[in-house]
Amino acid sequence: MLLKQLTPVQSLNKAYRKEKVARAEIELFKKNLNGFIASINLKESEEHVKNNVTKFLYDTYYNGKNQINTKGRIDLAIYEDKKPVVIIEAKRPSSTDMVTAKNLNAKAMHELILYYLRERIDEGNIDIKYLVATNMYEWFIFDATVFDKVFYKNSALAKDYVDWKGGRKTNTTTDFFYTAIAAPFLKNLKEEIAFTWFDFRDVEKAATNNDPKDDKVLKPLYQLLSPAHLLKQPFANDSNSLDTKFYSELLHIVGLEEKKDGGKKLIQRKEKPDAGSLLENAITILLAEDRLRKLPREGVDFGKDKEERLFNVALELCITWINRILFLKLLEGQLLNYHGDKRYSFLDFKTIPNYDELNKLFFQVLAKTNKERTAAIREKFQHVPYLNSSLFETSALEDDALRINSLDDSLKLRIANSTVLKTENGKKREGEMTTLQYLFEFL
Repeated sequence: MLLKQLTPVQSLNKAYRKEKVARAEIELFKKNLNGFIASINLKESEEHVKNNVTKFLYDTYYNGKNQINTKGRIDLAIYEDKKPVVIIEAKRPSSTDMVTAKNLNAKAMHELILYYLRERIDEGNIDIKYLVATNMYEWFIFDATVFDKVFYKNSALAKDYVDWKGGRKTNTTTDFFYTAIAAPFLKNLKEEIAFTWFDFRDVEKAATNNDPKDDKVLKPLYQLLSPAHLLKQPFANDSNSLDTKFYSELLHIVGLEEKKDGGKKLIQRKEKPDAGSLLENAITILLAEDRLRKLPREGVDFGKDKEERLFNVALELCITWINRILFLKLLEGQLLNYHGDKRYSFLDFKTIPNYDELNKLFFQVLAKTNKERTAAIREKFQHVPYLNSSLFETSALEDDALRINSLDDSLKLRIANSTVLKTENGKKREGEMTTLQYLFEFL
């Protein structure tokens, strides 16, 4: 088994590392960390350790947000939507069952493997983010993707687990799984196991003084155990997350809205539809021109009745169009940044004043080499490159139903109440405008 030990800094998302941590958050972390270390007692039981770990995590990060509790034989788990997403194995500081930086083949690791296989194979839980082993001082944090690749996707280990659980081994006790299955597997493992390690004893001095300079030592540890890291939740500068305002206004332009249904968030057609939105515009044309009759009835099921088919077909078309437009906006930004020349700006209402021109951009510009373009297209879009991408090939649904140039250009859309569009005086724009102009100005 190859071991790859990472520091907290190496483990954190680069963008998240740059996030500022408020002074109050660091002070709370220091206060709770001091109390946590002071509570360590070598003579106490594992139950004592579990209680202190729970209190530390609750008081610092998770109280009122996530449940931290046991699950079956799992010592502790952090829950999301009643499902464990972080599994924690707690050991006494003096326990010989704890893993070490040089030896992961210990009972604590065997237990984590068992708990992970139970969650993945028996419970179908695909939402586990991290697995943790701690003796209060030392913390070993494993990304669940490592466990998925090394343990769950190993067919021999998975079969041994299923056979053991089904009573097809010589013993069905957990100790047998640890010693006869997990331990030999780890001993013979050739793959690399990456993990993050730190020891709270290394930062005791920084946690007990008032020098802000020590924040740089404490900040990575604070971030490592936070929901943004352990639960892989989005944060302010997360490049993989959508800005909420952007997301909600884009939904408005498309003709959708987000609704809560119990603990879930659902995207659905607006209760009060805007005729000018992309979705409603498409539905109107599909209905008026009876475009659904051209769609295959078998093999591609868009719904059980006409209304559901109309919505699903229109939605799929809108997603295709929006995907292209968002891609082009990013491309335009890259061209402008690289060349520093405004002539490379092409996705605006002046250049694309209607859906016909947008359709030309999709299929007569981006899908064609410069030689294949007409003279008029070459002149107008001379700074737009050819993209050898299936994104700009006509989709089967567009062939069967409608292209974007079938939409009504004259329809207008009400500007969202929370719009980012501003007047010259810096106030929020009000009123309405044609949907295409709205979309381009919004982007």
